[in-house]
Amino acid sequence: MAVLLYKLFQLIMYGINIYSILLVIYILMSWVPASRETKIGILLGKIAEPYLGFFRKFIPPFGMIDFSPLVALFALNLIGRGLAQVFMIIINSLL
Repeated sequence: MAVLLYKLFQLIMYGINIYSILLVIYILMSWVPASRETKIGILLGKIAEPYLGFFRKFIPPFGMIDFSPLVALFALNLIGRGLAQVFMIIINSLL
């Protein structure tokens, strides 16, 4: 049972890491506005905008700088760390 939970934990963490990488790519694409109009840019927009849009509701841009993607990445990192702690507590209780 513990091995199965550990594999599930690894799968979730891989998903969080891949999503973080996709967010960084999408954020970097904002430096070249025409890149967001490509097929890859549109696909990344469909994946990243729902998550980033949540943070943009609460964190307005300061002048020309939008800090909401940094907060979104930080929050995703905290979620991953929190899940790691929960899974480790559960797995250690099973052993």
